[in-house]
Amino acid sequence: MITVECIKLYVTKIMKKKILLLGSGELGKEFVIAMQRLGQHVIAVDNYENAPAMQVAHEFEVINMLNGAELDRVVLKHQPDFIVPEVESIRTERFYDYENKGITVIPSAKAVNYTMNRKAIRDLAVVDLGLKAAQYQYATSLNELKEAIYCIGFPCVVKPLMSSSGKGQSIVTTEFDIENAWDYAISGSRGDLMEIIVEEFINFDYEITLLTLTQNDGNTLFCPPIGHRQERGDYQESWQPMDMENRHLQVAQEMASRITSALGGSGIWGVEFFIARDVVYFSELSPRPHDTGMVTLAGTQNFNEFELHARAILGIPVLSIPLLRNGASSVVLAEKENKNSPVYLGLEEAAKIPNTDFKIFGKPSTHKFRRMAVALAYGTENTSFLVNKAKKISSILSVD
Repeated sequence: MITVECIKLYVTKIMKKKILLLGSGELGKEFVIAMQRLGQHVIAVDNYENAPAMQVAHEFEVINMLNGAELDRVVLKHQPDFIVPEVESIRTERFYDYENKGITVIPSAKAVNYTMNRKAIRDLAVVDLGLKAAQYQYATSLNELKEAIYCIGFPCVVKPLMSSSGKGQSIVTTEFDIENAWDYAISGSRGDLMEIIVEEFINFDYEITLLTLTQNDGNTLFCPPIGHRQERGDYQESWQPMDMENRHLQVAQEMASRITSALGGSGIWGVEFFIARDVVYFSELSPRPHDTGMVTLAGTQNFNEFELHARAILGIPVLSIPLLRNGASSVVLAEKENKNSPVYLGLEEAAKIPNTDFKIFGKPSTHKFRRMAVALAYGTENTSFLVNKAKKISSILSVD
């Protein structure tokens, strides 16, 4: 006889999962909130205390995630059902072992390892899958860098193979820039990796993030495309939808589907493309919620990107992702260093502007250009209007 207690035990066994979140920034914070609303248990991990996601998680750990022994210790301690990376600075090669032990790495150990290394993901995309991308070469010394640049031509882009948020990335326009580009790339490289990538500079018309949802049932869905603008390798504004030709969108969707399928697993992916001279170029890939996707917090879709990620991880099917309204986001940056608790100014004034919102991340300290909050605007107006509205909100808000 099936009792109420049996039913409760069955539901708990199926639905109550333990998630180890590796990286606890603002994206992780929204992910934890999404998981908690689905009744899950989250342990937030980062290398400093009181990180944004830790403030809303059930438990937290402070470790150096580049230390494999520390990572092993935390995984053994918590025995999670899922490991969900949110940042690049992790000893990702350990994920294969965790996966072999029955822990699900999101979206997969292969996906995380490949996408943390520009060499692996670029070779997969171009060599194995034949996707269109900028010309590129690798270099492990200053002399190799010079040879690669003379082969690719000026201008070109120099990046570390492993880095995040634009660290170590620069545009080389003359031979006098080469040595500085090498030094900057190596200084921005994760760990002790002494190899960089040189890419052809694409004079693109615009760039997009195509949030791609892969699911356990094999039904891959795409969010309406997101346009964005970057400075210093970090996004400043994003808007949804990006107005683009349908044929270009279809090419981007086909490319995103092929590469996510090759990497495997379920979750949300931020797949970036350049569109230039009627050509769609694959650019980058993140196997997790994307910073430009914070625009979905403006209610542009039925589920924001963090809710989509959570549902895909838990195997809760999403049938469609319709555009509900237009939206835009604009970041709020710190202007100086403050190691004490930051104070946010302008909230009351910003709140008086209709059809807008803002999210404060709760980071415990600041440094120049650190992203501290995001301003949002939404409505039926065109995205250019909404971007200006979001920028107005972000200009009103300040961090002291």
